[in-house]
Amino acid sequence: MMLKFNNKTNKVEYDFKGKDLVQGETDGSSFPNGGLRATHTAAGYLAIDTSSPVFLRGDTIFIPSIFVSYYGKALDEKTPLLRANDAMSTHGARFLKHLGMEDAIEHGLKANIGLEQELFLISREQFFRRPDLQFCGRTVMGRVPPRDQEMCDHYMGALSTATPALACMKEIQDECFKMGIPLKTRHREVAPGQFEFAPEYGINTVQIDQNLTVMQVIEEVAAKHGLAALLQEKPFDGINGSGKHNNWSIATGNDIPLFLPGPINKATNNPVAFPIIMAAVVAAIDEHGDLMRMSIASPGNDFRLGAMEAPPAIVSTYLGADMTNYLKAFKDGDSKAYLPDTGSIDIGVKHIPAFNIPSEDRNRTSPFPYGGARFEFRAVGSSQNCSMVNTVLNTICAAKFAEFSDRIEAGETAVDIAKEALNKHWKVIFNGNGYDLESQAMLTKSGVWRIDSGVEAIKCLGSEKNLALFDKMGVMAKDEMLAREVSLHDHYTGTVVMEAGSFCDMVNRHVIPSVKAAGQGPLAGLVDAVKIITKAQEVIHETENHYEKACLARVLRLETMVELRKVCDAAEEIVPADLWT
Repeated sequence: MMLKFNNKTNKVEYDFKGKDLVQGETDGSSFPNGGLRATHTAAGYLAIDTSSPVFLRGDTIFIPSIFVSYYGKALDEKTPLLRANDAMSTHGARFLKHLGMEDAIEHGLKANIGLEQELFLISREQFFRRPDLQFCGRTVMGRVPPRDQEMCDHYMGALSTATPALACMKEIQDECFKMGIPLKTRHREVAPGQFEFAPEYGINTVQIDQNLTVMQVIEEVAAKHGLAALLQEKPFDGINGSGKHNNWSIATGNDIPLFLPGPINKATNNPVAFPIIMAAVVAAIDEHGDLMRMSIASPGNDFRLGAMEAPPAIVSTYLGADMTNYLKAFKDGDSKAYLPDTGSIDIGVKHIPAFNIPSEDRNRTSPFPYGGARFEFRAVGSSQNCSMVNTVLNTICAAKFAEFSDRIEAGETAVDIAKEALNKHWKVIFNGNGYDLESQAMLTKSGVWRIDSGVEAIKCLGSEKNLALFDKMGVMAKDEMLAREVSLHDHYTGTVVMEAGSFCDMVNRHVIPSVKAAGQGPLAGLVDAVKIITKAQEVIHETENHYEKACLARVLRLETMVELRKVCDAAEEIVPADLWT
């Protein structure tokens, strides 16, 4: 509540002005900013984002806002997303007008998303016994138990009252619904203790704001039920990690979907509008797969991508046989209508009628499969703010829409441009098993984007191609791009330093004393492990360059600590349980 003291009446009065809702100022230098702000140039300004609704929780008004520097440089995730939305709307509407939609510019375009949120719920008592879970959100050591997910009996299993999980999830849904966030689905996920919520889809800025709120509510409500919520991508070794599938689509301002052939062909009165649009998207994926990989680069995802639980770090798109054959026929000169073979299943039981199935199977190994009306970016990490993901998707498509429009205005036909694009970028369409090593080798050899290291993926922000792309689309200037590269590398390094410190602390204060008390175990190996990690931390701290620091951190995390974890896990295997702390 905002109050002021009236010097004339000596009374306290309410002092709440509308202008205080639409603009604010704070210290921009205390946030990660990649050098855009400093202590002596610290101002950061907030302005209300009118694309996302204000909401109440308890006695607090939450006002979705953008955050920029004194010079208007984006210090937040939202400002580039809003710019990308505008670019996609502007260039997409211009593109649709060339395809026959006369009122496209009047309505513009919008991007809709639905964010599926995966998480773990564990006993809060056990959580507080693990310094690594408290500090890092994941275990840095711990022997895999005799049973984890071999029986595949957790996924979609009944949520029972035998544990607090069901009551916790119900309350999370209730709290979110009070704020206008409909979490329509709750269910168990694959790993023991893993769960998922899925909301209704909506405009991307609203969905991202709501998802960030959902993550906060999950953590708060879990504590009330004696649980701890883990949102990190890979909390436990040996079992599946968590993701946040980003279901992305584009529609006109009057809700005509671009990724369904019937509605968009009808709205444009153009029987080949849909394959031309799909050609632009396919070209964008192939040309800018490095940016798509960058957008999902997070410390937790380095453990998760390609590990038989998430798509590999190879950027391709699954379209399914029917859609692929349709586009192949189009690029080869056959403009027949898209007639998917939807089919039906009759299981031969008289009281269960036959039911329809979609034309395509589900490919969970693809990072970016087409699902009818939408693409599902499956590789997004569970802890991520999805703004950068959607900034990239909208920007790369805006650029392709603009390129197609420029060429149409220069005299080329849309059909010829689309055919050329499909022929050039056909390699990015892959309908097979993304986990298969031979297929991965084939895709890599074909030239699609493959960046296994999150650190290297982040570095793509500073490439000339990407600097030019974001600048041309008016999404981010060079200094904003480079600032994000620095911030993301610093975040990666900081995460690893915390994990390394937790590892050493746990070995010194818990594992070594337990081994000594038991009189058995790899004591010398444990002492050496601490020395090795401590030395690696010192080298990281002495290194100045943000990229070099992050490279060192990645080696420490994914190579050195993975090997040294085995020493701790070997000790746990032979030390009696009553001595293991």
